[in-house]
Amino acid sequence: MIDKKQGVTLLGAVALSLSLSACSVFDWLIYKPDVPQGNYMDQQQVEKLRIDMTKEQAEYVLGHPVLRDSFADNTWYYIYHYKSGRDASIIHKELILNFDKNKLVKVTGDYKLSESFDVPLGQESLPEVKSSPSKPMNPDVRPDAKPLVKESAAEPQLKKPIKNIDKRIKEKKSQ
Repeated sequence: MIDKKQGVTLLGAVALSLSLSACSVFDWLIYKPDVPQGNYMDQQQVEKLRIDMTKEQAEYVLGHPVLRDSFADNTWYYIYHYKSGRDASIIHKELILNFDKNKLVKVTGDYKLSESFDVPLGQESLPEVKSSPSKPMNPDVRPDAKPLVKESAAEPQLKKPIKNIDKRIKEKKSQ
């Protein structure tokens, strides 16, 4: 049998364990904000990068880097860190640009580069249209080539020049 002193101790232990577990049970009631830090970049921005871009062009496309190498200004770091307040999930992405003599040489990181990254700006070619030169590229002609709107008989009269317009205006004003 449990005496009075052991009952109070047991009751205190149960109350303490419930109070400590209550923090995790009611954790979903507490608002925790999302914490984004660094440079957020879309994939579209990264796909605009081309080899031999100048530092100014790269900065125009991506914005200011989070970190530039202190000893050599030829390495730029773009870092994005996001911590969700709801489930504490973390997203961490990096993009590292390497320059040589003010020209972009190498890009590494968590973003996928475009297929045309190795083609310098201005040397890109337009996609070729594959069609035979003998056939014109016209839309299909409607089988019934009737006009969609019928011309009324009043339209030809409107197209005639109006004679003596000054006289008619004066007559209207005098009435």
